[in-house]
Amino acid sequence: MNFDQILSAIGGFGKYQKILYIWICLPQILLAFHMMVSVFTGATPPFQCRSNSSSADGNQTLVPGALTSNLSLPDASCFSSDVLLRGNRTERVPCGRGWVYSQEVFQSTTVTEWDLVCGKAGLNSLGSSIYMFGLLVGSLIFGAMADRYGRRFVLLLSIALQTVFGVAVAFAPNFTVYAILRFAVGTTISGIIINAFVLGTEWTCTKRRMLAGIITDYAFGLGYMLLAGIAYLIRDWRKLQVAISAPGFLLVFYIWVLPQSARWLLANDRREEAIALLRKAATVNGRVLPPTVQVEKCQIVEGGKQRYSALDLVRTPQMRKRGFILFYIWFVNVLVYYGLSLGVSRLGTDLYMTQFVFGLVEIPARSMVLVMLPFSRRYSQSAFLAVGGVACLLMLTIPADYPNVLTGLAMAGKFGITASFASIYVYTAEIFPTVLRQTGIGVTSMFARMGGVLAPIINMLQNHSPATPLAIFGMSPLLGALLALALPETAGRPLPDTVDDVENWDVSMHFLIRGPNTTLCKMT
Repeated sequence: MNFDQILSAIGGFGKYQKILYIWICLPQILLAFHMMVSVFTGATPPFQCRSNSSSADGNQTLVPGALTSNLSLPDASCFSSDVLLRGNRTERVPCGRGWVYSQEVFQSTTVTEWDLVCGKAGLNSLGSSIYMFGLLVGSLIFGAMADRYGRRFVLLLSIALQTVFGVAVAFAPNFTVYAILRFAVGTTISGIIINAFVLGTEWTCTKRRMLAGIITDYAFGLGYMLLAGIAYLIRDWRKLQVAISAPGFLLVFYIWVLPQSARWLLANDRREEAIALLRKAATVNGRVLPPTVQVEKCQIVEGGKQRYSALDLVRTPQMRKRGFILFYIWFVNVLVYYGLSLGVSRLGTDLYMTQFVFGLVEIPARSMVLVMLPFSRRYSQSAFLAVGGVACLLMLTIPADYPNVLTGLAMAGKFGITASFASIYVYTAEIFPTVLRQTGIGVTSMFARMGGVLAPIINMLQNHSPATPLAIFGMSPLLGALLALALPETAGRPLPDTVDDVENWDVSMHFLIRGPNTTLCKMT
């Protein structure tokens, strides 16, 4: 019996696993809070320049309230209502006394506190990009730590650091400290995403892994929706930041209830601990693990032990083709997902309701994945990307004075890209061979985070060219949809174990030609 068969014997998705999924889903709710809170804490309310009553010297005369056609431009709020007369010409006066912000929707945001408007407006988007860059760094740091110290330790550490840094953000004295602390929170997000997903799937039998992986995504969608309600009740950004971060302290009991991965323990030659955990899981599930069981260390053998690196993802023709396509699809998924999510305030509708519906649409999107993926991974991935891209392009044809139509199309785009995002996790794990699977997912995640870094910057282009962000968010997924058709179909097929399995893949066959590799995780 291999390890997956052992899990099935003790209950591959029994009571023990269901309780475990409750523990790994709770942090996903808090994770959604941190990922999307900048929609509210970094919002830019209507504003205007404070009136300037000072006078100029010499031949420069200020004429209060004398508005010209130049002052009616969209960026008029960046200038004083006064006009500077220079001979027969009038010039706009830069705002020198700060701005007055509407408090109709927000009591305070990072924008209103640090005047991140006009010449400093780019800092707001820069802050979001720095946060996303934290996710990229975190995937490198916490991914490597998890392999060395175990999923449980790194997950507990990530939750603790996220809570501490998240609360600290609320007390940031200036924008620089705020951006640094948000970067730190971003790194912990990756620690939670990677290790919660891996810990859950490593405790779940093969038949239920797709369902189990989607369950955590549902928890993220729930957090998405809850954030809209919390932000509606708390309009001050510092109080809102504390409200979404402090609940992390309640998870201190995870120290006693969160188990280690038995599969990781076996891989690290800690067999006694693994057997004890498997026996406990069997008891909770109403099964019995035979007392004579002896579990050997799991390892992958390919004509002897061989080490692999990220270079092996692109060293051979088929691996290279699949690798580059998956790198691009991951990049596009995150780029468009966060591009649409963080740009929700530009749709011209009620921000809180739109944010709630954007979270709600994730539920049917992920449910659609459960329905379609069993039939085809390739066509489902392509179709979901196409839906997201077409919806974004259609938004270019709708005038700005139809905000409800724009919002509807944005939600359709969000639906497609969310479903694509959920699909790519499963698809990637099935395409890469066992000897490179973890490395492949790690590298594709790096490309994904690059998309997250660029999303706020692309959204910032709307100030100069409103059509540019939507054109990028529309064309990129359509190209991804075409590229996805060049990937192999993996639905109902055995997983490749070696690079040779990938290179010898025949899409017309119903099975893989197995190489000399075997997965050793025997039970006698």
